[in-house]
Amino acid sequence: MSPRCKCADCGILFSCSKIAVCTGNTVTTRPGTRYTVTEDLVRRRAEHNNCEIFSLEEISLHQQEIEKLEYLDKWCRDLKILYLQNNLIPKIENVGKLKKLEYLNVALNNIERIENLEGCEELKKLDLTANFIGELSSVETLKYNIHLKELFLVGNPCTEFEGYRQFVVATLHQLKYLDSKEIERSERIQALQYYPEVKQKIREQEQAYLLKRAKEKEEAQRRMHERKNRKEKQMEAKYGLDSPDSLQYKENHQTEGKREEQTWRTVQDDEEDRRFWEEPTPYTPESRLETHRYIEEKRKAKDNIRGSKKREKPLPTLVTAEGKVLNVNMPKLHFSLKDDEENNQFILDLAVYRHLDTSLLDIDVQPTYIRVLVKGKTFQLVLPEEVKPDSSSAKRSQTTGHLVVSMPKVKDTILAKQKLSTSVKPSDSNTMQKSTSVQSSASRHLSDWEHPTCSLLLSIAAMAGHVPREKTMLCYKPPWNSELQELLRCLNFELLFAQTSF
Repeated sequence: MSPRCKCADCGILFSCSKIAVCTGNTVTTRPGTRYTVTEDLVRRRAEHNNCEIFSLEEISLHQQEIEKLEYLDKWCRDLKILYLQNNLIPKIENVGKLKKLEYLNVALNNIERIENLEGCEELKKLDLTANFIGELSSVETLKYNIHLKELFLVGNPCTEFEGYRQFVVATLHQLKYLDSKEIERSERIQALQYYPEVKQKIREQEQAYLLKRAKEKEEAQRRMHERKNRKEKQMEAKYGLDSPDSLQYKENHQTEGKREEQTWRTVQDDEEDRRFWEEPTPYTPESRLETHRYIEEKRKAKDNIRGSKKREKPLPTLVTAEGKVLNVNMPKLHFSLKDDEENNQFILDLAVYRHLDTSLLDIDVQPTYIRVLVKGKTFQLVLPEEVKPDSSSAKRSQTTGHLVVSMPKVKDTILAKQKLSTSVKPSDSNTMQKSTSVQSSASRHLSDWEHPTCSLLLSIAAMAGHVPREKTMLCYKPPWNSELQELLRCLNFELLFAQTSF
C-alpha cells in the first residue's frame, strides 16, 4: 500500500490530469477530450506527411487520452513506428494487421497482458514500461515475432516475480536486449537449463497475483460505493441549508448567509480533498482511473463555481427611456466626423483595426445617428443634422483599414458658386476683362449683401446683364463704398455714381 502521489501537471504518477474518467460502464467526458483514435486526430498528427494517412510510416499519439485502439490497422497499413505512451489503453488490439510495424511504444498505460501482436511480422522493439502486466506467461505470444530484438517490461508487477528474467530469456530465443540489458549467451544457456523449474514458479506466482488483483478490484468497488455514499450525504447536508428556516434566515441576513454557505463548502471541499489524497491506495488501473475521476469532478465543480460567479456584463444603454440617443464607443476606437460642406455630407472616419475582417463589421445608418458593430461591440454617434440613410455609402481604406462612411445631408445648402454671365460687346474687350475679374470678386460676396442702398445699383447691373436678376434683392455688407465704386466704374456708371448720393 502506498499513498497517492499528486502531481501539479499529471495528478498521479505516469498519468496526465487530462485523461478521461470511466464511471462504471459509461465514460464521463468533457469538451475537447478524446477516448478513441479518430481520423481527425491522426491527420493532425500526420502534418509531417502532408496530413496523408494512407502512406504514413510514423505517428505519435502519446498523451491523447486514448482508451481504445481502433482503425489504425485500416487507415495506416504502412506504419513502422507507433507511439502510444501515457494513455489509458487497457488492452493491445487492432494492430495485428500492421505488417510493417517495427517499433511499438505503449508505455504508461493500463495493459495487463501481452496479446494480439502475432500479426506484426516485422516488430523489432516493444516497449511496455510501467503498465500492469502480471501474467508473465503471456510473453509466450511473442514467440511468433521472430524479428523482436528489444523488450521493455520494467515497472510492471511481473518484474517482481522470482525467476522473471530467466523465464523471459528462455521463452524468447530471438531477444537480444531485455529492459535495456543485453542478453549474454551464457545467460540464455543457464536460463534454458532451469526453464521447467522457473516456469512452474512463474505459474504459481501468477495465480497468487491474479487472486490479489481480484481482491484489488473488489476493494476498488467498495471505495467507489463508499465515496458515492459520502457524496450523497454531503449533498443532503447542502440541501439542509436550504430548509424553510434557513431560507428565511437568508432573507433577513442574505449577505451573512452567503458567506457562511461559501465557508462551509470550502471547509467540506478541503476536508474531502485531504482525505482523498492522504488515503493509502495501491497503484492499480482502478486507482488510476479513480484518481482521474476525482480530478475531473473537482475541475467541473470549480468551473461551475466560476460560471455562477461570473456575471454577464450589462448591455450598454444606447437609447434612454425618453428616446434620447446616446454616444457610445465600446470598442474604444479613434474616430473623426467631418462636415463636408462642398458635397453637403458628413464623413465619419472610424479607425477600425487594420487586419479586421470586414465581415465582422455591421453598419446601421439612421437619420439622426450612426451605429457600427465592431466584433459585436457597439459604436454609436449622434449626428448634428439629419442625413439620408438610403444614399449613404461605406468603404474601407486599403492602406489603413479605416472605415469611411459618407452620409448626405437631408437639407440642401445653396453654395455661392454661381457662374456669372460675361456677355459683352466684342468691341469692349478691355472692359470685358475688367468686368470678369470684378464679377468674380462680387460673386464671392453675393451672399453677404445686406446694405439697403445697394438694391438700386444691383438692379442697374442686372439690366446690363452682368448680375443675375435673382440676386438683385441681396444686399452687401459694409465696407461697401470702395468696392461699389469699382464695380460701377467697370460698368461705365461713373455719371450715375457721381449723381447718386449715399
